[in-house]
Amino acid sequence: MGLILFVPAGSLRYWQGWVYLAIFITASAFTTLDLLNRDRALLERRMKGGPTAETRPAQKVIMLFVSIGFVALLVVPALDYRFGWTFVPLLVVVAGDVLVAIGMFLIFLVYRVNTYTAATVQVAEGQKVISTGPYAIVRHPMYASGSLFLAGMPLALGSYWGFVPTAVMAPFLIWRLLDEERLLTKSLPGYTGYRERVRYRLVPFVW
Repeated sequence: MGLILFVPAGSLRYWQGWVYLAIFITASAFTTLDLLNRDRALLERRMKGGPTAETRPAQKVIMLFVSIGFVALLVVPALDYRFGWTFVPLLVVVAGDVLVAIGMFLIFLVYRVNTYTAATVQVAEGQKVISTGPYAIVRHPMYASGSLFLAGMPLALGSYWGFVPTAVMAPFLIWRLLDEERLLTKSLPGYTGYRERVRYRLVPFVW
């Protein structure tokens, strides 16, 4: 990730990149250590992701474009820094860092509640419907938390142009969410009743 940021930026003075990496690495290390001590099975599920790990054709296509989009979400802001396409004020950068940190903290809370949050779309043996914690508010809190993270990234990296990859990724993430929901409704006992109790997929009182 550091190479993807600093090589296109053409400089190690890209301080926004350093701050973002510090937040990301700290949060990731904390989460990983927690899973090592508390839920190694979930950690193993999270380490098997990406297009090649998916078993369903639609998800392979989705994750291919999402993976490309995430790389672009690092490269475009770095190029923006190099060529000075946009100027993002310090307070806005800090707001982006806060969104990234909140998004990663909420993802950590999702892991705490649901041991079945694999990096691939699947229904595991013995999986049960989770309806507590953030799952009592929206049906897909992982996507909701990830949306905050993705919304904060361009600002944290000091680039308004970074929202272009985010906008391109959004339809694929919504496709992934809807496809996953169809699978859960079909294959996970009790999920239909859960959908009736928790009406909103991603944003409370909106959708």
